[in-house]
Amino acid sequence: MREAENDIVGPARNLSNQSEVFGMGRRLAFFFALISVSAGFAVTGSGARAGVAARSTSHSGGAVILPAVSDWQFVSADATPPTQAACNAFGRRCFDPAAIAASYNYAGLHANGIDGRGKTIALVDSFGSSTAAGDLNVFNNAFGLQHLCGEPGVTCTPGMPWFKVLSVQGSPAPVPPPPSNGTGLEAHNLWALEVSLDIEWAHATAPQANILLVTTPTAETLGVQGFSQFMNAEQYVIDNHLADVISQSFASGEGAFHNGFAALQNLRHAFIAAQANNVTMFGSSGDGGTSNNFKEPVKKPAVISYPSVEWPASDPLVTGVGGTYLCTDATTGTSVDSASPPVQCQSNPGVREVGWIAAGGGYSIVFPRPSYQDTLPPGSSYIGSSVGAPGPNSNMRGVPDIGYQASSRTGVLVYMAESRGSRADGTGCGGADPCSIGWYVVGGTSSGSPQWAGLIALADQMAGRDLGFINPALYAIANDPAKYAADFYDVTTGNNQANPDIPGYPATTGWDAVTGLGTPNVANLLPDLIAATQ
Repeated sequence: MREAENDIVGPARNLSNQSEVFGMGRRLAFFFALISVSAGFAVTGSGARAGVAARSTSHSGGAVILPAVSDWQFVSADATPPTQAACNAFGRRCFDPAAIAASYNYAGLHANGIDGRGKTIALVDSFGSSTAAGDLNVFNNAFGLQHLCGEPGVTCTPGMPWFKVLSVQGSPAPVPPPPSNGTGLEAHNLWALEVSLDIEWAHATAPQANILLVTTPTAETLGVQGFSQFMNAEQYVIDNHLADVISQSFASGEGAFHNGFAALQNLRHAFIAAQANNVTMFGSSGDGGTSNNFKEPVKKPAVISYPSVEWPASDPLVTGVGGTYLCTDATTGTSVDSASPPVQCQSNPGVREVGWIAAGGGYSIVFPRPSYQDTLPPGSSYIGSSVGAPGPNSNMRGVPDIGYQASSRTGVLVYMAESRGSRADGTGCGGADPCSIGWYVVGGTSSGSPQWAGLIALADQMAGRDLGFINPALYAIANDPAKYAADFYDVTTGNNQANPDIPGYPATTGWDAVTGLGTPNVANLLPDLIAATQ
């Protein structure tokens, strides 16, 4: 489960521990499916359910839905965040909100009142986390962030930003299940960690924005009702104008949709509605590099035999977020630190970010190359096909579009106090994993998706309007050499071959299938993005 990268650096020929990384991905696919949620106020009702009942009803052809939080390390049980020394002891560096804001250059925006006020970020997850609101409260106390109406013990005042939960289709009790010899799809605690990650870091990025956690009750029926419920919930949010930007931290390999485009066409109605209603959609690109699984056989899923990408990040109407190791100083965020762990930073002196080995990326087998990818920055490594893949397999949609910090070896700090559960004899964690209460350093491309959602909330506030579908604007900026150099950190080191049997792709100058166009220099990018979306 935890990221087993150890000494993996650079291109595939240097991957000394590929088998361990791939083992992590296979175990994740085996044990976990469908997203987690809960806390704040539950908004339910028969009217909400009726509003989405007729949307997506078709089966998704055996797709297995995965959370995009794939690696984590429990660091400390204290309410006080761990020190860098404590993180370094695990071979990692831990970023807090101030260091991330400095690393991606948006601390000055916060200081000038650009903080997402008046905007709402929707985070789409499943199941629930009974402690999510309390976890957010501890997180905000620890880092001196704005408290939200909806946190326990917080007095709401007029105009105060809020945290709420929307359970469109109802929600089961957010408790971990007992141990069993089943598939592990009911292992809610990993999803609870995903929820805490999404909420805390969307909020840290846009501290005055409202946070709407959108839950679905999907469990063992994943791949049948699973995606339909996600898409119907998103459709409800869009139809009722409940959010300005939506982050999705779930995914499935495209090859797992056995009916291909027909299956996805029945699901992507929410994305079409989002484009029509100027709602920005983000999707994590996945945490298996170029390797993904089928759903079947259920207890030991088969590996898709060719380099593959995950949907919804592969959808042309979604902005796919890839990942990096962030090698800036984790205390200040203002300079490159090549001395501190992890080895991926130490082995690349002077390099700000390295492409994460587990960052999902490659080429769709379903969607052709969208027009906004027709022209890419010089040096881009677009290929457009996947070795051994079915379908047209030529001039296809490239994934991801952009990147952000992802590896837990350079991860963000997350507080979680989800119930440990209990065995019949009162011992152990009741099969829950993770089950420790306290601070985690967390990774996965789902770390970047909610943070990018926060950045667009800042841009929407700056613009006085919702930017909506941003992909054409991102690529237009990247094709202006001066703007590209000023607005993006171009990641040119690293590789995403997580499975030694499945080819990966290198991070290169310009667009690549690991980090997309690169990571944002936010203070420079947002004004240009606003101008490019007019």
